[in-house]
Amino acid sequence: MNLTTNATRSRRTVTSPTSEVKTDWLKLRDDFPALHQTVHGHPLVYLDNAATSQKPRVVIDALNRFYEHDNANVHRGIHELSNRATAAFEAARERVARFLSAHSSEEIIFTRGTTEAINLVASAWGNRHIQVGDQILLTEMEHHSNIVPWQLLAERTGAKLVFIPVVNDEGLLDLTRLDDMLTRKVKLFAMVHISNSLGTVNPVAQLCARARELGITTLVDAAQSAGHMPLDVQEIDCDFLAFSGHKVCGPTGIGVLYGRDEILETMPPYQGGGDMIDSVEFQKSTYKTAPHKFEAGTPDISGAIGLHAALDYLDAIGRGKIWEHDRKLGEYAYAELSALKNIRLFGPKIGRAGLVSFLLKGIHAHDIVTVADQSGVALRGGHHCTQPLLRKLGVESMARASFYFYNTAAEVDRLIQVTREIQRFFGA
Repeated sequence: MNLTTNATRSRRTVTSPTSEVKTDWLKLRDDFPALHQTVHGHPLVYLDNAATSQKPRVVIDALNRFYEHDNANVHRGIHELSNRATAAFEAARERVARFLSAHSSEEIIFTRGTTEAINLVASAWGNRHIQVGDQILLTEMEHHSNIVPWQLLAERTGAKLVFIPVVNDEGLLDLTRLDDMLTRKVKLFAMVHISNSLGTVNPVAQLCARARELGITTLVDAAQSAGHMPLDVQEIDCDFLAFSGHKVCGPTGIGVLYGRDEILETMPPYQGGGDMIDSVEFQKSTYKTAPHKFEAGTPDISGAIGLHAALDYLDAIGRGKIWEHDRKLGEYAYAELSALKNIRLFGPKIGRAGLVSFLLKGIHAHDIVTVADQSGVALRGGHHCTQPLLRKLGVESMARASFYFYNTAAEVDRLIQVTREIQRFFGA
C-alpha cells in the first residue's frame, strides 16, 4: 500500500494563499476582547485554542443583534420576527455548506457540537447498518467522542472495534497496517483529521478514497481542522464530517454534521419532537426530509447565527493563511521546547498542526498548567479526552499549548520562558 505518510500529506494538503496581501496578525488581536486582560497580574497568553477559541467582536455583536432585534422561534411562524429568525437560521446553514464546499445546504445538520454529530451517526446510521460480526475501524489517536459512541453501538449490535496503531511519541499512524485492517468486514471507518493531543495531520482524503474502493462508509472528525485550514468535503470525499462552532471562533453549543445527501435520506430520525415531523397521528408519524428530520425541537438559533458570523470572519482572513500561520507557530514552539533539557515532546517533528504537547521530567502536567496560569499563560493539562492513546504512550497526562491566528511568536517565547521558570521552581 503506497499511502503518503501523515507528515508528507500534511505539508501538501493546503497550499499558501495566492493573495499577496499581507495579513496584520497583531491587528487582528484587537477584534478579540477577551485577549486584552491580565491574569494574576500578567498579560493573558491564551494557548488553549484546541479546547475552545476566543470570540471576535463580530460574533458577539451578531448574538446581541439577534437577541435585541430578531429573537423569535424559527419555522412555521408567520409574524415578522419569526420570519427574520428563520431567514437568518437558514442563511447560516447555507453559509456552512459553502464553508465545507458541500453540494447543498440540505447536507448540513445543526447539532450541539462534534460529539452530538458523531452520536447522531452512530445512532441513526449505525443502528440500521451495523450488525453482529461487523467491524468499525478507528485510529488509536481518536478523541473519546469518536470512540465511545462506537463502543455503545458495538454493545448494541455485536460489532467489533479495531484500531490503526499510532507509532511511538512521534504520533503518526502505522499505515503499513492499513491493507490488513481495511477489509470487507469493516462497515465504517471513522478518523480524526488533526489529533488534539499530538498535532498529527492525517491524510483523510487518501484514507477515504481507500475505504470507498471497498464500499466502506467514512466519517471525519474535523473538530481541530475546520477553523484552521480549508476543508472541501467533495475533495475529501467523505460520507460524514463533523465540527464544533466554538473551536472556529463561534459560540458554544452549536455544531455541524455534514452528511452525503443520498445517505441522509436513508437514515431514520435521531430524536423525535417538534419541527422534525411532517404529520403526527396518535399511532404514527411521518417525518420531514433531511436535514430537518434530524433537528427535533427548538434549535440553537443564536448559535447558528453566531457561527455564520464566525465563518465570514475566518474566510475574510483566509483559511490558507491561517493554516500557514498556525503551522509555523507549532513548529517554532516544538523547536524551542525541544531545546530544553528533561522534556518529552509528543507528535510529529515535521508537518504538525499548531499545537504541542509535552511533559517535563518529574513534574505532573497539572502542576505545569497551574504554575503557568500564575504567570498568565493558559495551557491545558490532562488526558485531553484521549485516554487510550495516553495509556499506550505510557503517560497519564500531558501539558498542551495550542495556537490560533491571534497568537504570536512573542507568546511562544513567553511560553518557553515560563516553562524554564517551572523547571527551576520544581528543581528539574
